[in-house]
Parts: sequence; structure tokens; C-alpha cells
Amino acid sequence: MKVALAQTNPFIGDFSGNTQKIVAMAREARGRGADLVIFPELALVGYPPRDLLDRPSFVRRSLSYWNAVAEASRDVAILCGAVAANEEPQGKPLHNVALFFENGHLRHVAKKRLLPTYDVFDEDRYFEPGREPAVVVCGGRRLGTTIWEDIWTEQDYLPRPLYRIDPVRELKSHDIEMPINIAASPYHRGKAAWVGQLLRRHAMACAVPVIYVNQTGGNDELIFQGRSMVWNRQGACVARAADFSEDLCLYDVDADEGECRKVCEDSVEEVLHALILGLRDYVKKCAFQKVVLGLSGGIDSAVTACVARLALGAKNVLTLAMPGPFNTAESLEDAQQLAAALEVPCAVVPIETLFQGTCQVLEPLSHGRPWNTTVENVQARLRGLLLMAVSNKLGHMVVNTANKSELAVGYCTLYGDTNGGLSVLGDVPKTLVYELAAAINRRYGWIPRRILEKPPSAELRPNQTDQDTLPPYEVLDGILEAYVEEGKAVDEICAMGWPREVVWSVVRRVDSNEFKRRQAPLVLRVTTKAFGSGRRWPIAHGYREDACT
Repeated sequence: MKVALAQTNPFIGDFSGNTQKIVAMAREARGRGADLVIFPELALVGYPPRDLLDRPSFVRRSLSYWNAVAEASRDVAILCGAVAANEEPQGKPLHNVALFFENGHLRHVAKKRLLPTYDVFDEDRYFEPGREPAVVVCGGRRLGTTIWEDIWTEQDYLPRPLYRIDPVRELKSHDIEMPINIAASPYHRGKAAWVGQLLRRHAMACAVPVIYVNQTGGNDELIFQGRSMVWNRQGACVARAADFSEDLCLYDVDADEGECRKVCEDSVEEVLHALILGLRDYVKKCAFQKVVLGLSGGIDSAVTACVARLALGAKNVLTLAMPGPFNTAESLEDAQQLAAALEVPCAVVPIETLFQGTCQVLEPLSHGRPWNTTVENVQARLRGLLLMAVSNKLGHMVVNTANKSELAVGYCTLYGDTNGGLSVLGDVPKTLVYELAAAINRRYGWIPRRILEKPPSAELRPNQTDQDTLPPYEVLDGILEAYVEEGKAVDEICAMGWPREVVWSVVRRVDSNEFKRRQAPLVLRVTTKAFGSGRRWPIAHGYREDACT
């Protein structure tokens, strides 16, 4: 028996396009000798469909494409993720299901049993959980069917058990010969390694091969790595699909061997590929053709420009250098040198005249008070104005260049450097930005050395550096990882060796700047806790972390 792992990149709500992919890959799988082809979770619909599931017309239209998949199963059996109606008179109206088609007919509907409702997941909002183990027979073999969260029951991988049932253990008691897990598992740095270990443990515990088929592509802020896999009973990975791209990977059950694609071994390279895919798919799926971004001569905009160049090609990237009264000549030179290396156009649009005119208009409103940071923010907002004007005029999407460290502590200007349609680096700490720059230069050599070596600065006042206001980024990022991603309390963070006054300062700034983050662009998620749908923090609240330690 040969099984094909069909790793697709679905477009949410494009039922026709998603079905065409399924049919085409099923045909290709059959041509390569497959007896069964397996598609990811919600492959017909795209994940996550969110509140589109509340629209009856959306669900009805998705159901209307089942027949086309059934017809494609006349030559090869198909297991495919979809949405199905809950036929019971009570409970949520829908099920997250795996459909098993064979010989032109729907043979079985397997319902997802464990519904994640944490971080970026909201499945209990829409779906009713299944109650029974799902076993299908294909090619004379008993196959246990699960949907992503159903296998997330290993105690070593959970700080606290979330569910009272264990679908894998229940399947084991049904004498299955091969568990299958279809998934739409969002990427974060390092996740693939411990997903592999989870699958390995299940395979060895059940003493049978475990097949895992994951979605790839980008949908809104979520990126899906793919890397579908088969782990055998000895705990070896015997089949593996590609990272961050569609793929069709075959596994021979009888020979216990399959195709193994080369994947990212370096976690920084992995993040780079994730960002490239996330930006490319967001631009494409939102029907944009080109993007525009500001080049300051600093490292954040440099790395963002490189990602845009790799994602979209040089002809689809426009950059603006917008020197102001406090920018050095070297910064403009660095921006132009980078643009030349990337082979992207760089329009130089000085803001000095705009800045002076704005300050003159504002002067009568000052009531004799010093402007202080106001004049800094005016510069950032003028640059944001120019970028949005170009976007309106040319139809290019503005790509935001802020990093996670800045967003975390509010070191950014509303309606200025928080402008944009998508934030590429908004979940990338500053220290990782430097690592990404080094990875880019190892392969392409695009980023000028001076950008890598000079102290980071917003250049909004004379001789300014980021460390006038912030701790060293190595310190800041360490504290942010502990507080934002790991959820540690102030005392716990201090026990890690960080000075208490610095920890308190950082935590206060994080807690008081949710209002800025809520108005920032969508952030591509590459860590375990991004600013966005997975971190639902109130804006108006009186809780202070340091007051409770």
C-alpha cells in the first residue's frame, strides 16, 4: 500500500480553487502509484475560517464541493479535511471533520474530538466535538483518523492537561494499524522539532507508523510550515514533505520507506523562510501586486526590504528614503546602497520642508510648552503620511518595518512608523533581526556592513540612539521573552539575573502600550506568543504586575 501526503496551501473560502488543488493532487498521486492520498485539516475550506463559519451560505457552498472530491476518489482513496453540519438538535452547529472518500462515494466522516481554544485558536466557538474514535478501512488496513489537537495529549509536552479524553489511546484499543493525523498547525520557531518528537512518541507507544499531514502557506498572520511526516514504530522519520511549500510526498507502507525532502536545520533560516512565505501569501491573497516601504538606513527596514525582495521579486518592491533634519548623510547612503544591491527602486523624498512647515503651524498651539517628543513623532508621522500617499496613488501595500522589541514597549509612533498593511518583523525581537541580517548576508551579501555595525537609532533628534531610552537589546529581549512569551512574573524574571528596576521598567511599558499595539498592522507570527489574536490583553485595566509580587 502506498500513501501520498498531499501538503496544500489553501485559500480561505476559495472552495473552487481548493477543490481543484485536491483533485489535481489526487490525480498526480494516483499517477505515482498511491492507493490513498491524505490532505490537511480543513483543506476544502482553508484554516482558520473564523467567523465566516457563522454564515450559513459559506457552509452550504463548502458542502457543495464534496461531490467533486468524491468523483476524484474513483481512482484513489481520499482523506480530506472539511466542515460538516452537526445533525444533532443541540450543540454547536458544525463539526471539524475528515472525510474519507473511496470509489466515488463518501464512506466515513471522522469528527475532531479535541477543540483548541487558546492562543490563536477559537475552535470551541464554532465546532461541536466528536464523541467516538474514527476508524476507516482502506486497502484492507484499519486506519485511525485524528485531527491535529486530537494527538496533543502527551503529558511531557503540556504544562497542564487540557482534556479528559485521549483519542490516540482510544484508537490503540481498536487495533488500528496506522494512525493518521491531518493538521492545520500554525508555525512558530522551533515547533517542527517538537512536533516530530511528539509523533515519534506516539509511533513508538502504539508500535505502528504515524502519518501526519500539515497545511502550508500563510493565512492572515498565521504561517503554516507544512513538513508533513511519517514516523515508524522504531521511532525513525521515514517520509517528510518540504518546508513552507506545497508538496506531494509518497510513503510505501509495506516497505516502510518514503520520500524525505531536505528541510531547514537552522532555526534562523527557518524564520526567514517563514517570513518570506507569510508576506508573499498575504500580498497575493489580499490581491495586491506590489509593496512599498520606507528605507531608513537602519537594520529593521533593511531586513524587511530583503524579505520583500525574496518574497515578491525586485520589480514588485518600491522603497522610499525620507531623510529628515536629524538623519546623517551615511544613513541615506546606506539606504541607497541597500536598494542598489536589492535592485529595487529607491525614491529619495526629504521631509525637511514638510517638517518645518508643520512645526510652524503647530507653534501657536504650544502655549509656550516645549515640544520634546512631539517633534520626533511629527517626523515619523510625516514619513507615514508619505508612504500611505504612495500606497493610495499606486495601489502598493505598505509594509511595516517595526520589530517586536519596539512594539512591546511602545517605542514607536502611532500613525507614523506603526503604519502599514502588514508587519513583517512585529514578532521578531531585535536580537533576532540581527541574526536574520547575518543569515541574509551569508547567502546574498545585500546588507551594507555599516548597517550591521552602527548603533541602532531612530534619528529623530541629534546624536540619538535606542539605548538612550531602552536597555541593551540583549537585556530587553531576554526580559520580553520571559514576560510576554513565557508568562513569568516579575520576581521570576528577576531570579533569572535581570536587575529588578530594569524588569519593572520593561514590564510597565509593555502593560501600558497595548493601545499602540492594537492599532498596529497585523503581525506575522513566528514565536509562541505574538502580539495579535493570540494575546488578548485589555487596553483599559488597573492591573500592574509588579504590584502583586
